[in-house]
Amino acid sequence: MNIGDLKTVLKRALRGEVTDDVLARKAASRDTSLFMRMPELVVYPKNADDVSAAVKEVRAAADGGASVALAARAAGTDMSGGPLTDGVVISFTEHMNHLLEVGDDYAVTEPGVYYRDFEKATLAKGLILPSYPASRELAAMGGIIANNSGGERTLKYGKTEKYVEELDVVLSDGSQCTFKSLTLPELAKKKKLETFEGRIYRAMDALLLENAALIRAHKPKVSKNSAGYALWSVRDDAAGTFNLAKLVCGSQGTLALWTKAKLALVKPKEHRAMLVIFLYDLDILPEIVRRVLLQDPESFESYDNHTFELAVKFLPEMLLQMGFAKAARLGISFVAEAAMIATGGVPKMILMAEFAEDTVAEADRKALAAKKALADLHVQTRIEKNEKESEKYWIIRRESFSLLRKNLHGRYASPFIDDFVVPPASYPEFLPKLNALLDEYKSHFIYTIAGHIGNGNFHIIPLMDLSKEENRNVILELAPKVYELVIQEGGTTTGEHNDGIIRTPYLPMLFGPEMVALFAETKEIFDPQNIFNPGKKVGGGFADIKRDMITG
Repeated sequence: MNIGDLKTVLKRALRGEVTDDVLARKAASRDTSLFMRMPELVVYPKNADDVSAAVKEVRAAADGGASVALAARAAGTDMSGGPLTDGVVISFTEHMNHLLEVGDDYAVTEPGVYYRDFEKATLAKGLILPSYPASRELAAMGGIIANNSGGERTLKYGKTEKYVEELDVVLSDGSQCTFKSLTLPELAKKKKLETFEGRIYRAMDALLLENAALIRAHKPKVSKNSAGYALWSVRDDAAGTFNLAKLVCGSQGTLALWTKAKLALVKPKEHRAMLVIFLYDLDILPEIVRRVLLQDPESFESYDNHTFELAVKFLPEMLLQMGFAKAARLGISFVAEAAMIATGGVPKMILMAEFAEDTVAEADRKALAAKKALADLHVQTRIEKNEKESEKYWIIRRESFSLLRKNLHGRYASPFIDDFVVPPASYPEFLPKLNALLDEYKSHFIYTIAGHIGNGNFHIIPLMDLSKEENRNVILELAPKVYELVIQEGGTTTGEHNDGIIRTPYLPMLFGPEMVALFAETKEIFDPQNIFNPGKKVGGGFADIKRDMITG
């Protein structure tokens, strides 16, 4: 079957649209990663039945010998190449974009809902999904679940997986089912089903039981991970439950396509105070982190001296993006930071510990207690007692990458070492080694380091001129060196952004051959025809990175 025949078949089978229009295909060929893959077709399903019909037709074409696959897509903010395919794109934001329900402690959503709209509706009931990513204004729920996203509140509240209660999914044979927490008797009933769903339950239960020790030993020891398949999250032996929704979360659409999700929500604390720490000596960083964490901050973020200097440099451009009154207020508040630059007293890192509580007094008390706990370390600190006072620090933390991307013309955002996690105790040895390694390549890119310092998750996104072959070669030369340092410290290659095209080839380095074999077996159980987003999580290689990397 050629692509024209598949288009005809899909149009006949679906209520939604099917197109091979060049502009639609081009729009679906990119995310925010280094890569481009031009799909043959873009499908806009109206509902889960449309998704099921599309999967059945693609599978039939694959059974007939056609080389065709499909990938789910929502907002396209992925930084790993996760939703990119040269086959069929299933795009959710056009029609499957309904927030179906907001309950007392949960929400039910379709994948095409933008997080900004999701949050607006949940906040109307005083609730929030606390695992939202930094791209909260742009991202959609499809990718948030597909990548097992996390962000600034993950330190206290955990990642998206924790909040996924149920997922309605389309399996690779086109059948539909709901994955949710099952008791062991309920699991036994599922295993008796003479369906593809039943086969998945039988095979996955056997895989997890037979390899329990191996899986337990290879679970990343850091608090955040999106690498590989979360085999360690399916069975909860203490609770006596089994939940495949926890496995689908973070699987980047390689195991099943989710069409409806029930997510737990939390009631956020209303009042905040921030302790800002200006750090000139990285040797004491682990002790600072240890002492501050004892006071239970909601978030503990950081950015480095490069970020600080460049943000101040581009301050006028940053302020121009805001209204006059806000820009004037923030401009005045940055006077002290500009003076630091002028006098050369720039700290190596700025740390932001934010405490959220039900009362102003309790938030202030915790910030002050954290400040006092650091007194004998003789670090420079400042307490900001409300969100207006702390806003400038959040702006630098959240907007520095955007500022660089917009103001350094001729250089392209190149996320390839952008999301690793290391244990906080490793900072004194790890960070100098990392900086020394990055300095070896400073002629090839400009970079900043920002991250979630409380749990060791760092974001490094170099800006590079990708029209030069020597710069593109650096991507494959530097990444394994960085990941070697990360793995030596007991870390993981990705805490939030997932594997996609850019990190799938490093899974053997991170997990070893036995676990990679289990990942491949898991993929085979769910998707024996390999039609769901092939080359992500399983089967991807360095040749994919070379072939699909943009060149400027």
